[in-house]
Amino acid sequence: MTIREKSAVAYLFEPTPRPAVPVAGSDKLFPVHRIYCVGRNYADHAIEMGHDPNRELPFFFQKSPDCLVLNESDFPYPTRSDDVHHEIELVVALGKGGADIPVERALDHVFGYAVGLDMTRRDLQGEAKKQGRPWEVGKSFEASAPCSAIVPASRIGHPAKGAIWLNVNGTQKQSGDIDQLIWKVPEIISYLSGLFTLQAGDLIFTGTPAGVGPVARGDKLHGGVDGIAEIRTRVV
Repeated sequence: MTIREKSAVAYLFEPTPRPAVPVAGSDKLFPVHRIYCVGRNYADHAIEMGHDPNRELPFFFQKSPDCLVLNESDFPYPTRSDDVHHEIELVVALGKGGADIPVERALDHVFGYAVGLDMTRRDLQGEAKKQGRPWEVGKSFEASAPCSAIVPASRIGHPAKGAIWLNVNGTQKQSGDIDQLIWKVPEIISYLSGLFTLQAGDLIFTGTPAGVGPVARGDKLHGGVDGIAEIRTRVV
């Protein structure tokens, strides 16, 4: 008999509750399974980071679902870093999973969309890159994934264009349009599903436009994707 087949399980301690994100216009929560992030998916940001903006194969990294913080919650400046950057992103929320999903069927797997921040300990990420090590220390840390409520696709469709922007203390720092994504949402889902078996509850942060930069305690961040959602957080 497996653990899943037992009627009751006695844990050594109480399990941590599963992370979840609100659904706009509903009292239900979206339970989060995994968080995937696409690297350098806007040409201007690839150039900004010193890379070739040509359409190379997409690459991915993950954040733990425990990194999520809800919209309008504070972002605690993390330890062991003196160079934390903001990255505003369109977030795709999957309502259905699968492997080897064809591009033409990919949007059938999307429940909705949100706006997120891929907060990054840039100094630690840069050091990891220099040493050829994984990026987790720079990307997957507590509160590094602020996220708005998820807006169902049944309400807004599947937006392929719309301004994406971020203001810090009222000054615009990032701007672009989601139609500038190098790899579009259906392509991202299809390619990612060839690497992992996707599940309902997965979130995909789709990349950030140029203008990433440092934040400091006391900063107020306000960003969004027009026609989808906005996000706010304060650095403490």
